[in-house]
Amino acid sequence: MIVHIVMFKFKEEDKDANLKLVEKQLNNLLLKIDGLKSMEVGINFTEADRAFDLSLYSTFETKDDLSTYATHPEHLKVVELIKSVTTESKVVDYINSSM
Repeated sequence: MIVHIVMFKFKEEDKDANLKLVEKQLNNLLLKIDGLKSMEVGINFTEADRAFDLSLYSTFETKDDLSTYATHPEHLKVVELIKSVTTESKVVDYINSSM
């Protein structure tokens, strides 16, 4: 199983509305992209300096499925939205052999 985790820091302008919009758009991808097995989107409530605002945890059967997701037109639409409302992101992709 492939795990894809991304964390985002959002711009302060319209932050709450943009968090909810991105959360909704990401969750909608589950219905639109084959190969995307699961997705969990979480909005942070911790106010620590090192905290990010939103995290995405998604799973795929194969690296090819992750690659398909990364280049899928529906995903790319959400990526453009995210780029317009965030200041920073971090990503990790790994193989979870226990799943």
